[in-house]
Amino acid sequence: MKKFLLAASVLALSACSAPQAPQLTLAPTPVIATQASVNGTHVNLTSQDLRPAQFIAVVDTGRQNVEPIHASQNLRVTLEDALARQLTAQGYKLDKNSKGTLRLDILEAMVNVKHSVMSHELSSKLQLQLVVDTPKGKFVKRYAGKSDKSGAMSASTEDMELALNNLMTAVLNDIYADAELNNYMQENL
Repeated sequence: MKKFLLAASVLALSACSAPQAPQLTLAPTPVIATQASVNGTHVNLTSQDLRPAQFIAVVDTGRQNVEPIHASQNLRVTLEDALARQLTAQGYKLDKNSKGTLRLDILEAMVNVKHSVMSHELSSKLQLQLVVDTPKGKFVKRYAGKSDKSGAMSASTEDMELALNNLMTAVLNDIYADAELNNYMQENL
């Protein structure tokens, strides 16, 4: 009798568990300089996620069926870590006690997927803002990227991950190559 109750309990509990919703794995590739262009300038790196919603993808299959998809890790932490690796490779020293602060604001990060019977359209957007605050002044600049892709059948989670990761990598590359930002940081930190 005890074995029957135990088996029934396990069966009842397993029936209550719902399948896991898909999540996207984010892994942007920062630009890693082969030679430091800055010689040990100290900066405090912070970040904040200013997006109104925390999901990073929306899949619209029509018939009023819209599914939000979240990241498997925190987007703010992922982008801050990538930017930190990029800055460190450039020669910056990340220091919480620095007089100068570089703040990364995430304004938008979204993959919109529209499915039809035999195809999909995938549209990705990313908008970041960097704020350099020093005793000598403040520098604010936005970096944005957009990509569109269409394909046969439905979009997979891998398609969405690739689109957003490529976009984040491209925007990180823009930040790395921004002479105006680099000059301001070198002259004012």
